[in-house]
Amino acid sequence: MAPKQKPKAGPSSRLPNWPPFAPLVPEADLALHPRLPGQIMTISSFWTAALCKNYLSFLSSLPLTTTPGKPKKGEAVRVNDRFQVDDAAFAERLWSDTALKNLVLGTAEGGLDLSAAQRRELWGGDVIGLNSNIRIYRYTKGQFFDQHYDDSNNVAIQSPGSSAVPARTTWTLLLYLTAPATGCIGGETVFYPEPAPSKKKSKEPPPEPVVCEPEVGLALLHRHGAQCMLHEGREVLQGEKWVIRSDLCVRR
Repeated sequence: MAPKQKPKAGPSSRLPNWPPFAPLVPEADLALHPRLPGQIMTISSFWTAALCKNYLSFLSSLPLTTTPGKPKKGEAVRVNDRFQVDDAAFAERLWSDTALKNLVLGTAEGGLDLSAAQRRELWGGDVIGLNSNIRIYRYTKGQFFDQHYDDSNNVAIQSPGSSAVPARTTWTLLLYLTAPATGCIGGETVFYPEPAPSKKKSKEPPPEPVVCEPEVGLALLHRHGAQCMLHEGREVLQGEKWVIRSDLCVRR
């Protein structure tokens, strides 16, 4: 009898029956906070604790695949359980049915007060939606994601009733569902800023890392591609760290 093969970690062909986005914090009570200007943005309470708990229950039923402990040449070590699916409808819901779209585009009160040119420079172009490649990450005790950079990818944005629009990913979106309040200890996302060009050869110590501790319902956006900062997901010491991942996309 032939040995069973481990399932591959590629996108699933079956679309999950995602729970509704309810309850949500009113848009007027949310704001986009520059954690590190031009590099890291956060939205506290983007999802409510009740919504996160509901999604945790649902996501636990998905067929997660453990990533291999030995990465391909040139890739960072990542040990976690994951599920990914190409779901344009869910990406559109996460973009338009929450406050994310209006905060990023600056039409909500909590958005950044920028000119059109400044907004394009910040996001890397005209933002048109989220990457339909939805990834679910679960990190259990001892799992982590070593220091790495996130690549930019060419994709297509498919809106209901319209043809696909060529796009490019520019910022990573991480939505945390667990935190120390739910028993998740460790698992911080840590960014390592580079010293200013004029100080690269100086004897001054490098800039302090930016440590983003998971918070229930926190949305974290960070620039990726050519301007991506070196970062890592620290080891989870206790409990489970759950994250929903997508990417901001600009027209190309």
